[in-house]
Order: sequence, then C-alpha cells, then structure tokens
Amino acid sequence: MTKTSGRCMCGAIEYSFSADRLDVTACHCGQCRKWSGHVWASVNAAYDSLKVAKGEDQLGWFRSSDYARRGFCKSCGSALFWHGDKLDEYKHRIAIAAGTLDQPTGADLAEHIFVVDKGDYYELADGLPQKETH
Repeated sequence: MTKTSGRCMCGAIEYSFSADRLDVTACHCGQCRKWSGHVWASVNAAYDSLKVAKGEDQLGWFRSSDYARRGFCKSCGSALFWHGDKLDEYKHRIAIAAGTLDQPTGADLAEHIFVVDKGDYYELADGLPQKETH
C-alpha cells in the first residue's frame, strides 16, 4: 500500500490517500473533457483512504449527474476528485486528479475509457487499452 499526497494549484487544499497501485485512467467522456479542459486523468483509491489535511472548508462539490459529484478547490478552481457516490460499484472509491499528485508519483498511464466520446481534435496512438465506455 502506497501513501500518496497532492494539492490544488493554490495550495489551499492538501490531501493524502493510500492505494495499492497508481494506475492512471484517462477518461474521454464529454463531462470529463469539460471538467478538465481536455482529458480527465486520474488514479483510483478507496474513498475512506482520502484524507484532506488542509483546506476542508475550501473543498467544494459539484453534482455533475444523478450519480456522481466532482470535487474542486473553491479558491483556485482546481479539479480534484470524481466520486460516483450514487453508484454501488463506485461509491466506495474516488478518482483523484493525476495532475494534482505530488511528484514523483510513480504512476503510469494504464488505459483510456469512454473513447467513443473523445474529442475530434486528437488521436489515441499510445497502444494502451481503449474502452468504449468504462
């Protein structure tokens, strides 16, 4: 089990979590592209392992669908978390923005999901697994 930390752009929020692996998933769905400005890249961890060490009062949540919410910094707007809190298979885990992890991460890009919705302005040519949905 690896303990990893990260923070938002302005440093108002600092967090840590534990995970067995730091496999990065790149999500190409329309919501994630709008949320991140391009592709949402994240690592998954058990929801209970996420600890906000600083800035709990700066953490905002946006209900992006009937089944999920997205966490962000109220000060700088950094996109931090995706939590499928209304879905049985996802409510016990959380997706954490790979770009907010403290370096070195030890993480590797592992797969692309929702490629059927990817932007028309780029190609996926890295040879990693591609899933039409999740």
